[in-house]
Amino acid sequence: MHFHSLYMMFTLVTEYFQSAVLLILRLIIAYGFYEPAMSKINDIDSVAGWFGSMGIPFPTVNAYMAAGTEILGVGLLVLGLFTRLISLPLIVIMIVAIFTVHLDNGFSAGTNGFEIPLYYMMFLMVFVTQGAGKFSLDNIFFHNENDNR
Repeated sequence: MHFHSLYMMFTLVTEYFQSAVLLILRLIIAYGFYEPAMSKINDIDSVAGWFGSMGIPFPTVNAYMAAGTEILGVGLLVLGLFTRLISLPLIVIMIVAIFTVHLDNGFSAGTNGFEIPLYYMMFLMVFVTQGAGKFSLDNIFFHNENDNR
């Protein structure tokens, strides 16, 4: 058998796992947003004060918006519902986090750099471009051939 044929067989086999991988990624990213969201919700006044100290306009409104978006994102990612849409505001949250908290610390996660938020952004971009996969409510309600992996 030629290398091309072997590679094409390998590709076919691995495509069977695509939806399972998308599900696992959704659950991991949702879990990653859960604790920060709950911390914000449980101490929203401190978050608003922190936002204000960084010069973020309307700090209380933005604290509620960030926490609300993260909580909504957790739920929707777990369910695989509106996955492409909710990924966009979560990407914005990661961009804001990078520029307000992490950028000055460099790249490395070990120094609280922007490495982890960058990874989150990239995984969220996978959801924007690939959808939630077939193990999702998106697939049930909005069946799309591109999401049926």
